[in-house]
Order: sequence, then C-alpha cells, then structure tokens
Amino acid sequence: MNSVFTPPKPTSFAALVALLRVVLRGDGDLLSLLPASAYRTEIGHLGWSRRQTVIVNRPDQVRRVLSDPEGIFPKSDLMVEALDPLIGDSIFVSSGATWKRQRRMIDPSLSMMRVNNAYPDMVAGCEAAEHTLDQAARDGTRLSLDLAMSHLTADIICRTVFSTNLQHQAAHDVFEAFTLFERSVAQVEIKRLIFDPAWTRAPQKPEVLEACATIRSHLAALIDTHVGEDAARFDDIATAVLGARDPETDAPFTREELIDQLGVLFLAGHETSASALTWVFYLLATHPALVARLRAEVQEVCGDGPVEFEHTKRLPFVRNIFRETLRLYPPITFLPRIAQEATTIGDLKVRRGALVMVAPWVLHRHARYWKRPHEFDADRFSPEREGEITPGTYIPFGQGPRVCAGAAFATTEAVLLIARLFRRFDFHIEAPERVRPAARLTTRPTEQIFCTVSRAGG
Repeated sequence: MNSVFTPPKPTSFAALVALLRVVLRGDGDLLSLLPASAYRTEIGHLGWSRRQTVIVNRPDQVRRVLSDPEGIFPKSDLMVEALDPLIGDSIFVSSGATWKRQRRMIDPSLSMMRVNNAYPDMVAGCEAAEHTLDQAARDGTRLSLDLAMSHLTADIICRTVFSTNLQHQAAHDVFEAFTLFERSVAQVEIKRLIFDPAWTRAPQKPEVLEACATIRSHLAALIDTHVGEDAARFDDIATAVLGARDPETDAPFTREELIDQLGVLFLAGHETSASALTWVFYLLATHPALVARLRAEVQEVCGDGPVEFEHTKRLPFVRNIFRETLRLYPPITFLPRIAQEATTIGDLKVRRGALVMVAPWVLHRHARYWKRPHEFDADRFSPEREGEITPGTYIPFGQGPRVCAGAAFATTEAVLLIARLFRRFDFHIEAPERVRPAARLTTRPTEQIFCTVSRAGG
C-alpha cells in the first residue's frame, strides 16, 4: 500500500450548497460549511452572513492578524463567550492588559514544561498505556481510539502539571464532558454564525454548563491536592502557578482564576494532543506501508531498547508523520478574531465587528501553497523538500506572541507515543471507510473510532 494517499475530508461545494448541506444535517460541522472557493482565496468573504466574515490565507496578513501589533484583532466574541463557562477569562481567550498580566505571572511556570524535565512523565504515561493495551490485546477488547488517546494524554499532562496520574474514571468523565461541550456549545450553532450580529450574547444550554462544571470540579480536586499540609511535597507546574504573583501588585490568582489558568494548561496539553494522536493512529492503522517504514526507523535508532529522550530527535520519519497529520488535521481548526474597528486586510475593507477567520485547516490545504494539498505525504517535510513549503503557511501551533508554548512538548510526546506503541502493537480500525472529520472547537471524527489491538506481528 502506498504511503501517499488522500485521507478523509469533506467534499467541498459552492457556498450556498455547503450552507444548505450543513443546515440539513444539523450537526454543527463547520468544516462542511467551508465553500470550495475558500481553498483558493487569499483574502476574501467567506460565504454569506449578517456580519461580515472574512477569511485570511495570505501569509503576511495571517501574521498581521495573529500578531496583532495594532491591538484591533482580539479573540472573537464567539470563542470568548463559548469558552467562558469552561476556562473563564484565562490566558487562552483574554486580550490586552489582562493577557499581558496573566502571561507575566504564568511564564515562569511554563518554563517547567521543558521537554527534558517532562520526558520521564511522558514515559510513565506511555508505560501505563502499554499495560492497558496489553490487556486489551489478550482479551480482544474493543476500544474507542478517541477515548484511549484522551486518557493517555490526560494522564501525561496530569503527571506533568499535578505530579499525579489521572484515574481512569476521571479521565472518562472529562472526555465525555468535553465531547458534549464541544458538540453543543453555542459557538458552533450555524444559525448564530449566519444571522446574529457581532457581540450578540447567547445563553449556553444547561447540558453545556453541566459539562463545564464536571471538568472544573475535577480540576479543582487536583488543585486541592496542592493546598494545605501536603503542598510542600510538590514541585511542579501547579505549584508554580499557585505561587505566581502579579509583579505590580504582588496579588496571587484567586481560586477561580487558578481553575481557569490550570484548566487552559490541562485542556490545551491534553485535548489538542488527543485530537492529533487520534488522527495519527487512525492513519497509521489503515496504511501498513507507513507502519513498516516507522518500525524500521525505530529499530535502526533504538534497537529493542527504550526510546530515550535523545532518540526522539533522531526519528525524522516518525516526526514527519506527526507534522503531516497536523497539517491535514490541525487540532485547532479555526483561529477566529474580531475586528474591533474598521480596517483593511490587504485590499479588502473590513467593517467593525467583522469575524476575521484564520483557518489552519484551510491554510494547510490551500491550492496556491501546497502541491497535492489534500494528500498525506510525510516526506514533504523531509530536508530535501522543505524548500517547497511557503513560510507562514504551516501554523498548527498558531503564530505570533500567542504561539502555543507547548509545541516542543506536544511534538516530543507524540514521537515517543507513536514510536513505542506502534513498535509494540497493531491497531485494527472498525469500518475505517465511515470515518470523516468535523470541526467544532477541535478537529475530531464525527463519531468515535473503534478498534481492537494485537501484539505487533502476532
């Protein structure tokens, strides 16, 4: 089987047809709403809506919007309002002076996410996953690939941030709550995107608020382990955030702010990685040629021994599989901003209140910047071909001052997990032809992907 192929994607239609399809389905999938023209447009209008909606694909203007030197493109009102019940006015959604204050307070703790420090926690999480998969292979247990990746990445981020593993039931509860949240949150209601003017507030559904309360209660319980008599035994990221002080007022974060900020670290370090790894494992499981090349590289570099930290830098094909998966299935599908004042982007006049959409999903598949943009080809990231990639068109971790601080963490984690788990196991996907992506808050399969596991070569 060829290692270059076209994985699942929505069929693109003209704007009106795309809109009618999404309305008839009623599933809130924003990927299916993208018209075919979006993948050819550099800067232009995105379909029809009451508020002006602009898509930006030209690299210099993508950089301008995401870096926002003028301070006129904050996170969109839709995103901020949707995430408020979950992570409040935290560093992920705040703007201006609030964001700068939070970043000053959190930066020292982020330095503790240095990959060499976190690597033992990644290995411990991987070993726990191997134990679970060994049992599943012996018993022939049917697994949800989505849930397995969510549990694994949540366990690793808990070990890294809170110095503890995440119990299976808690991981399951967080996965189920976040799945309900992202499917139901008002940001992804097509009616609201099309018909509501800018800055229109919409109440969240009771089930969304309940899902947020479930996630926040688990985070609060983890924070409570770091307060009181046992606090002195911890020296981790949560401890650093608990001890953070505003350099101007010397004030710490309040308890609610702690849940907000640590919630961002937990969800950003867990949910986005789980999304990406779900796609990696699906693509590898359905393409044996990729797995054969991967295993040969791991054997050459690591032999039969452990995958050490220094090995992760010497597994270029494994790394490129992850990079190409992030290109085709970026966890954060859209990076929406709002124009706080009238301006121009390129030659396009943009009204105040316009929704300005930078979409990694679209930029990574744009016909002008990528050869065979919808094909999976890990070798496009090889040194001899990297010159084909237009600077600024590959942004899976964002860009500018708000670029993801965990990019190196996520990449090393992925290389370790892919190398170790595919060296040891084969994954057998049920009904792979039914898998298709959807975009809500992250890029996920429309339905959970189920699989069975066997020992490699068994």
